[in-house]
Amino acid sequence: MGNFEVFDGDITSPKGYKASGLNIGLKKDKKDMALIVSDVLAKGAGVFTTNKACAAPILLCKKNITGAKIQAIIINSSNANACTGQKGYEDALAMAETTAGELGISSENVLVASTGVIGVPLPMETILNGIKKVVDSLSYEGGQAAAEAILTTDTCVKNIAVSVEIDGKQITIGGIAKGSGMIEPNMATMLAFVTTDANIEGAFLQKLLNNVVDKTYNMITVDGDTSTNDMVGVMANGMAENMIINEAHPEAEKFAKAFYYVNEYLAKLIVRDGEGATKFIEVEVMNAKSFADAKKVAKSILNSNLVKTAFFGEDANWGRIICSIGYSGADFDIDRIEVFLGKEGDMVKIIKDGRGTGFDEKYIDQILKERDLKIIVDLKNGNEGAKGWGCDLSYDYVKINVSYRS
Repeated sequence: MGNFEVFDGDITSPKGYKASGLNIGLKKDKKDMALIVSDVLAKGAGVFTTNKACAAPILLCKKNITGAKIQAIIINSSNANACTGQKGYEDALAMAETTAGELGISSENVLVASTGVIGVPLPMETILNGIKKVVDSLSYEGGQAAAEAILTTDTCVKNIAVSVEIDGKQITIGGIAKGSGMIEPNMATMLAFVTTDANIEGAFLQKLLNNVVDKTYNMITVDGDTSTNDMVGVMANGMAENMIINEAHPEAEKFAKAFYYVNEYLAKLIVRDGEGATKFIEVEVMNAKSFADAKKVAKSILNSNLVKTAFFGEDANWGRIICSIGYSGADFDIDRIEVFLGKEGDMVKIIKDGRGTGFDEKYIDQILKERDLKIIVDLKNGNEGAKGWGCDLSYDYVKINVSYRS
């Protein structure tokens, strides 16, 4: 895979990371609390939801990440601790302080993440007792248990690791994520945690994360809803002992590509596991005037309920696609664009110069039975592009979300 190797790993694959995941009583029988800890103080970076109704743990994380030094991340599922007022913030702070106390570190070096139902106070006795249990269960092999404990309506764990050689040292990057519904990140309920043993400059890590998030997590959508609790948190503990990576490092780009791969992989897994999804849809927009225009077009197509339901019905309704492009707000000439629909290696031109091409309906109906599908939009208006990922809208999405609280 280019200059790096991909393997079935997670957040404990890099050197110096322990993790755990347990059922502490928030859910009936599934794991519901996770903890990720670095053996040493690590450089920290984070990107958080843009939702103004952001949850208490997000407010705390935004404060703690300003120090750019993180050693632990405590996560609970089942309860979002969102829209819970001052008491919610005090509870998030208590989670950080209890975690720090159990580990013998500073509470300012702890991130807190919560996911689940909005508007319900945390059962703090259960939470604080649970923190002690997950600390006692920490293990260098605990990444998979942590990956399970952060899930809500997800149907599968989401994890990945890559290794890359820099300065003759093997560097590992590992990640886990959760997310299935309420997914329209501007940072969805989407959580992602990435660890690396790379020695990297903190400011460079944050800049890299900002850029990667914009092209990965912010390019996925399941249902157009931006959650109160989205976050991506990264720790880099330097235990690989490479020369510090910054913009001047000759192999900075090699690290950046591996880091991008981990996050794109996790983002795409979230869409594949979209609530009730039967189709995985990639939209590639090319020859736009700007990345912003390309992004607008991709997200407009992916967020269109009419496009999504057409894919669920395996109906090549190209009018819905061009309609969603038209109201995207991007700058282009509708009479010049071309659109292709199909699967990797088998794309059919369905729109030319803004009009239908009279394509073979029976042929494309067969392609639409595939799970992985693709749309390519050529705006013929510049040289910028973007890719986005989404899914269809099925009966099951409605069934899942009419009874989420129960």
